[in-house]
Amino acid sequence: MARDHRAEQFAAIRSDSRLEGLSVRALARKYGVHRRTVREALASAWPAARKKPPPRSSRLDPFKPVIDQILWADLDAPRKQRHTVRRIFNRLVAADAAIDQACRMLRLPTLRNQFAAIADAADREQLTYRGFLAELLMAECEDRQRRRSERRIKAAGFPRQKWLNDFDFEANPNINAAAVHTLAKCEWVKHGHPLCLIGDSGTGKSHLLIALGTEAAMAGYRVKYVLAAKLVNELVEAADELALNKTITRYGRVDLLCIDELGYMELDKRGADLLFQVLTEREEKASVAIASNESFGGWTKTFTEPRLCAAIVDRLTFNATIIETGTDSYRLAQTRARQATEHA
Repeated sequence: MARDHRAEQFAAIRSDSRLEGLSVRALARKYGVHRRTVREALASAWPAARKKPPPRSSRLDPFKPVIDQILWADLDAPRKQRHTVRRIFNRLVAADAAIDQACRMLRLPTLRNQFAAIADAADREQLTYRGFLAELLMAECEDRQRRRSERRIKAAGFPRQKWLNDFDFEANPNINAAAVHTLAKCEWVKHGHPLCLIGDSGTGKSHLLIALGTEAAMAGYRVKYVLAAKLVNELVEAADELALNKTITRYGRVDLLCIDELGYMELDKRGADLLFQVLTEREEKASVAIASNESFGGWTKTFTEPRLCAAIVDRLTFNATIIETGTDSYRLAQTRARQATEHA
């Protein structure tokens, strides 16, 4: 009936448009319909069938497998002892609500979100109660560890993401891949030993520094990444504001301090002295990893006072792992190879 009425309305609209020459706006106003309906009527004499709405989901849908299982099991029970669908449903809803509330109180977000899926999987695989409990706890522990690692990586302040898996060891034969992967186990961080990455620009120093710092953060260590110039400026500002001890203590608290671009800029005596205090605070207690484009012999350009330079080198090299990344720029080689390909 409704479609017949729309067909009559479409016919009237088409007739008025043809005989009276009314506009789409005028026809819409006359028949009290949307202009889109008028355009549909002018395009076709027969209205399109209305789309059937999708079937509405029932509140029982998530619980149907469990309810069916209980009802099948009740077939052999006396009639008065059998469960009803309503009673089963109410018990399951109450149980889910209790689990949700308990997980919120105990701060178990992963267990709260994944409980139903893990319960269904446990039912399919016929896990024991112990196995089901183990699956729940492992899911919560794994997700909590992942979120902690993400927070530590974010707190480290890395300027960009770098991973060891992305490093091309074949492009730089000066770097021993086995030695780097041994460093990724973070035993050197555990024992508070330094790491020195020495080489020219574009040889992968910063990539390795960030990647190894990320590995340490994922292993549970507190990491902080900072450029050498930025660190010195922060120390100078802290000294001017009488907050130097607080700043040095903050940098001394992390398990691994990554200092990048050491040696790129000459430091005045005050800045060098303040940097020396940070290194002294961490000496043989917590790890320092540095990346520098200057060999140790050229550090007198950065630290102009010879005795202070010798003291800093001594602290950074004692029990240290030293990796020399060479002089051939990987970025420059990549650019030349790309240009050669484009011109070929």
